[in-house]
Amino acid sequence: MSNGSSISHFLLLPFADTRELQLWHFWLFLGIFLTALLGNGLIIIIIACDQHLHTPMYFFLLNLSVLDLGSISTTVPKSMANSLWNTRAISYTGCAAQVFSFVFFVVAEFYLLTVMSYDRYMAICKPLHYGTLLGSRACVHMAAAAWGTGFLYALLHTASTFSLPFCRGNAVEQFFCEIPQILKLSCSHSYLREVGLLAVGLSLALVCFVFIVGSYVQIFRAVLRIPSEQGRHKAFSTCLPHLAVVFVLVSTSVFANLKPPSTSSPSLDLVVSVLYSVLPPAVNPLIYSLRNQELRDAVRKLVTGCVSAAVHCLLSSAKGS
Repeated sequence: MSNGSSISHFLLLPFADTRELQLWHFWLFLGIFLTALLGNGLIIIIIACDQHLHTPMYFFLLNLSVLDLGSISTTVPKSMANSLWNTRAISYTGCAAQVFSFVFFVVAEFYLLTVMSYDRYMAICKPLHYGTLLGSRACVHMAAAAWGTGFLYALLHTASTFSLPFCRGNAVEQFFCEIPQILKLSCSHSYLREVGLLAVGLSLALVCFVFIVGSYVQIFRAVLRIPSEQGRHKAFSTCLPHLAVVFVLVSTSVFANLKPPSTSSPSLDLVVSVLYSVLPPAVNPLIYSLRNQELRDAVRKLVTGCVSAAVHCLLSSAKGS
């Protein structure tokens, strides 16, 4: 029986067998990656630079964008490199690092979304207590708790998964190192320990999801009692983007993990994995910017300022010459 230490690398599942399709995959993922990089990077810069956006809601949104960047940077660049260089290999250490990073960012993001639902609940349902309960220190502590939970959860899962012996080859049936696919390579009953950790994690995720749903039930009740249409519109504009982000993350993850085994195939699994690992980080900035007037105004101000500065530099250079 071979163990994990005797495996020097794993083989990831390619998106295509032909060279032409591999290059198409490279360019497609490059476009998605640059879109996520631009969108999330723009949100981070705007929130960090605009004093009007230094509020709890935008502080959590900044953290969400950082997590999205980390999540998509964990899986997409390696897949792009493999397609470009026509290889499937990922080192044993690289696979472990990918598992740790992906679990860390995804778990931290889900807990952060739970915190963000609490923020919206306090802002709309308990506005008089909002400033005292969600001060800067409390916001930092809640964000740190989300990051810390993700780190601890990822550390436990990575240590548990890669302490298993692997004797069923080294071919991972996924385009990145995913824990359920790695467990299929194990020949030890110790994998039940990792399954137990996954069950505990799913239970905690269910509790968070119930908390989010309960918070939004209370939020919508409060919003519908607001007398002015403008007030209701403003409340919905801050809540609906967050709810849409939660829906995208949860629906794609549930579909990926609970789809019937009879419908499972390598090609379908690849598409589904893209939905929950690549799609959310790329579309989250678009979801927030479409409904949030303050964010759109800040983007417009930043773009206008950059254009004005560029024009001023060009005019100064022209006068100097």
